[in-house]
Amino acid sequence: MTEAGTSLPALVRAAARDRGSAPAVVAGDERLTWAELDAQVDRAAAGYAARGLAAGERVAVQLPNGTDWLRATLGALRAGLVVVPVNTAYTDPELEHVLGDSGAALLVAGGDRPPVAGVPVSPGPPADDATPPEVPEDPHRPAFLAYTSGTTGRPRGAILSTAALRANQEQCLALTPPPVRPDDRVLLALPLFHVYGLNAGFGLVAATGACAVLVDSFDPAGSLALMASEEVTAVPGAPPMYQAWLAAADAAGSDVALRRAFAAVRIATSGAAPLPAEVWTAMRERAAVTVWEGYGLTEACPVVASTLAGGRAKPACIGRPLPGVELQLRDTAQREPREDDGASDGDGAEDGPGEIWVRGPNLFSGYWPNGAGGPDRDGWLATGDLAYPDEDGDLHLVDRRSDLILVSGFNVYPAEVERVLDLHPAVAESAVIAVPDPRTGSAVRAVVALQPGRSVTLEELRAHAAASLARYKVPTSVHVLDTLPHSLTGKVSRARLRELGLTRPDEEAS
Repeated sequence: MTEAGTSLPALVRAAARDRGSAPAVVAGDERLTWAELDAQVDRAAAGYAARGLAAGERVAVQLPNGTDWLRATLGALRAGLVVVPVNTAYTDPELEHVLGDSGAALLVAGGDRPPVAGVPVSPGPPADDATPPEVPEDPHRPAFLAYTSGTTGRPRGAILSTAALRANQEQCLALTPPPVRPDDRVLLALPLFHVYGLNAGFGLVAATGACAVLVDSFDPAGSLALMASEEVTAVPGAPPMYQAWLAAADAAGSDVALRRAFAAVRIATSGAAPLPAEVWTAMRERAAVTVWEGYGLTEACPVVASTLAGGRAKPACIGRPLPGVELQLRDTAQREPREDDGASDGDGAEDGPGEIWVRGPNLFSGYWPNGAGGPDRDGWLATGDLAYPDEDGDLHLVDRRSDLILVSGFNVYPAEVERVLDLHPAVAESAVIAVPDPRTGSAVRAVVALQPGRSVTLEELRAHAAASLARYKVPTSVHVLDTLPHSLTGKVSRARLRELGLTRPDEEAS
């Protein structure tokens, strides 16, 4: 069967044709060339057809990183199915919501389990030696339903088309230097069920014919050893990974393994959450690698901006929009574009942060099932993220628009307060949320997890914060938790704190 197009299985087919004997995947003891992977994708596509699944039906895949994930996902796409990637950490109620909302006809999952919410389960990717179905490629049909946690409510399925996914691959590969080249060996420790690992990870590997070095479960010391033995040259990462690698070196009492792991790395990137400046600096000083930070969102497939786009590596900076992506900073009240759109060489910071709006062919087609919430009639999408440009025109993230706290009409950005609170010696981690206040409209509440064996009072935290922050930004109450809830990408989940009832005005401070 011949296949032409820009879908992920079409890119695998092209790599098999042009670089058939070249390594495609390293996953534990399993190693596949592009020709071998392509043949396995054919068998999986035929397996779905043998189960009676027709083009357009949804298949949920809940598997860890590995060749099974690739076979299940790429095979489904080659059979014309829509893939619903599922977080491997989902509980049964969370899984049931995704299966019911997407109308999935099949769940591919590891192990032997009964049907979930009436959906039959396949223990691993199906396979058949018959000829795979001939499915004409339509770049604008849904390829993935990527369920996003959002800030409130249940996850929604972002409809990602083949065309949008391919557009973001091309935008990333237009950067100088490109994040992936054909001769690269790319560490894929990011989960493939997340769009970052899916498209900015494996998507770029397939588009270039590079080699993916898959990690099924992230172990800091083990992944450092793997990087050294496999001579990894490209690392798409997230802040928790870099923090864990530095911590592993601290635990070992030496940076030798850290430096050995990054010895062959020509490019390392970070996204999914802001990378702390001290981590960026430590990686440069201790691992001898510069981390290029980026910004994106599921609805943009996912990358929007990168310091690679401006050519200036800076800590706590997301750089400029990718080639082919338009970006504006809009006033958070009127949501109108400014004269300085954040991508020019002007400063613009004196106006305060603006909300990031983006436009480009990489944007999603709205949320399942009817495309609601997609780009507006002019193609622009509000991201809900706030940023400002520095004197070079490079962007710096501030916070989520939905997390902004208005105290007597003044803006309080939680991340700014959290940075100050985290410097207190008793505080391991903090989050700042709004609580109703009859006098000021809203007030600032700090939720903190403490260092082992430490304690802190509200008065002590307030005095610490007041030394660095204006009075209206200083927390008026504090709540102590053993640990703070986190999202998949390592961010503290303020939405989860709100769900726990910590925004009630009658909540007692600890």
